[in-house]
Amino acid sequence: MTKVLSWIATALGLVIRPCYNLTGNYALAILLFVLISKIILLPLSIWVQNNSIKLVKMQPEVNWLNVHHFGDAEYIAEEHAKINKKYRYNVWIGLIPILIQFVLLLGIVQVIYNPLRYVLGIDPATISEIGEIASEISGIGIGDNALQLTAVDLIKGGEYAAEFASIDASVLSTISSLEMSLFGLSLALLPIKKLGITLIFPAIAALSSWLLCYTQNKSQVLQAEQSNWNKYGVMAFSVGLSLYLGFGVPAGIAYYWTLSNLAAILQMYLLNIAINPKKHVDYEELRKSQAALSELKALARSGKPKGKDPNRKREKADYKRFFHVANKHLVFYSEKNGFWKYYADIIEQLLRRTNLKIHYITNDPDDAIFERAKTEPRLVPYYIGQRKLVLTLMKMDAEVVVMTTPDLDNFQLKRSYVKKDVEYIYTPHDMMSVHMGFRKGAMDHFDTVLCSGPRQIDEIRATERVYGLPAKNLIPCGYVLLDDLRRDFKPGEKGDKPRILIAPSWQEDNLLDSVIDDLLSELLGQGYRITVRPHPEYVKRYRLRLDQLIERYAGADPDELSFETDFTSNRSIWESDLLVTDWSGISVEYSYTTERPCLFINTKIKCLNPEWEKIGLTPLEISLRDEIGVSLEKDAVKGEAKKTVAEMLTNADKWREKIAAVRDELVFNPGRCGEVAADYIITALQKRRAKK
Repeated sequence: MTKVLSWIATALGLVIRPCYNLTGNYALAILLFVLISKIILLPLSIWVQNNSIKLVKMQPEVNWLNVHHFGDAEYIAEEHAKINKKYRYNVWIGLIPILIQFVLLLGIVQVIYNPLRYVLGIDPATISEIGEIASEISGIGIGDNALQLTAVDLIKGGEYAAEFASIDASVLSTISSLEMSLFGLSLALLPIKKLGITLIFPAIAALSSWLLCYTQNKSQVLQAEQSNWNKYGVMAFSVGLSLYLGFGVPAGIAYYWTLSNLAAILQMYLLNIAINPKKHVDYEELRKSQAALSELKALARSGKPKGKDPNRKREKADYKRFFHVANKHLVFYSEKNGFWKYYADIIEQLLRRTNLKIHYITNDPDDAIFERAKTEPRLVPYYIGQRKLVLTLMKMDAEVVVMTTPDLDNFQLKRSYVKKDVEYIYTPHDMMSVHMGFRKGAMDHFDTVLCSGPRQIDEIRATERVYGLPAKNLIPCGYVLLDDLRRDFKPGEKGDKPRILIAPSWQEDNLLDSVIDDLLSELLGQGYRITVRPHPEYVKRYRLRLDQLIERYAGADPDELSFETDFTSNRSIWESDLLVTDWSGISVEYSYTTERPCLFINTKIKCLNPEWEKIGLTPLEISLRDEIGVSLEKDAVKGEAKKTVAEMLTNADKWREKIAAVRDELVFNPGRCGEVAADYIITALQKRRAKK
């Protein structure tokens, strides 16, 4: 480290020495050095300014990404990297000025402590001799940092001329002429030893640090957008560091630090004039996105339990219990309570037809599976949270794992590291496309996919061909939830008014945020009973927007218009004569179950895979819109919705026949999905047993 500091100081000395020779004053030499260093580093400063502007410029896009995919850390990280690449933002550039400033400070400390070597350029042998004499006179050790400064004071004082008589007279003359004072105060003094007026140096250094932070917080393109904790935390640290250093090092270092801070302020304002951030950044959109994200974060914080996690011990016990069970044949994994509905028929069939123990991992400590297991001893549930789940899957030792979560092995949820032949089965939680409705590669690492219909088989096979992937087991299965819905669905009595349900998605540009007023202006007063049922995620994230919407229609007849935010019952869905939505997955379940049509509003399409067109197949989300309903562009809602809704309600019987035909064509094994899935799982386990 000493050698490195010596190299840095030598390099700086090559700049400071001519500055001193030119000015004849140490204080002026440091000032000139600061200005030269800022000029030399100007291209880097311009680079950093442009990079900072890029970061702030892309921040609205990043904020909206966090808003629309809140909680999906893997997807956000993946898309954030793409945004960085799109704007050509370099995350490391901002560290370079800090590193350079640190290096310069270390070098300047060495230069100021060692003026004989780095400022006057005296040869090392003479410096060593001078140091020995100064050490004998002052009692300061040979290795003390302040030895050269002490020697300068002794020589300039003239009292010890006899002791320094062995030194060349020209060298002594050069040292005697070394001017290290500023307004009569020596820059060689250590404030902590001299106190008094010298304390002005650490005070001014701290003040300059405060002024730099204050102006940056107001005017530096990047720092101005930081949180208050960041802004004032940096300010407190910088001021504290300046005071600490200013007391314990020669005054010249505090003087350099002050000049460097003031030069940085001047440079910042000049750069803001030359490269004005306001010409590049949409500050209105930035503030809007910041407000939306802050609102969402506040909501998330309010929902977190305070104090220690009460389920921590329970999770630890369940994790231990899971791995103490030997010869686990079959495991189901559920993200939360409501996911039981995607497995219900399959598990019931397995319990009825086999003596298997079914191990059921859930991330939800309040999952209803725990109550269900009390009456079924062969259903064994475990509560394992998201973080612990990562390790659980890595250590998975079961024969077969069934899950509805896509992207296996793409992000944090990995295939087993300890048992390489686990068969992973994906069972669908909707009937839409797998090449646009999921991220690229979402199915790649499953061994088997239970397909809801022929379109999914076509999409997966086409994906395998396009990307050269090995063929998976694709089972013509069906959709468990649809079987349950159709079995439980009982058409209610026809009401005195046609019932219309408006149930949009929560994504960007959703129906509620774009055309709800136009839609209601068309439908109100036409003799309908209208229910607006926002997506639960919309209620969670955008409560303020929803409250404003409800307030706008507070004067409407409650028998004609109502807003539903209690999702404990799905009665309003199944009793409706017509569903109005945008890209919500509820549309297919609604139409296939009730055989009633949907009116689709073409808002911004929900697409998770930007490469879906490579597959060469039209996604079901798009093709089904004109098979189970009618689509309207947003700008056609006002003027067309009234007529379209009336025609769809009038032709209910024709729609019933058409939807039934589409459903029978696009869904495998109606009423038998659970049975077919159970057949496959039983056969797969039997084959494994036979191999053993």
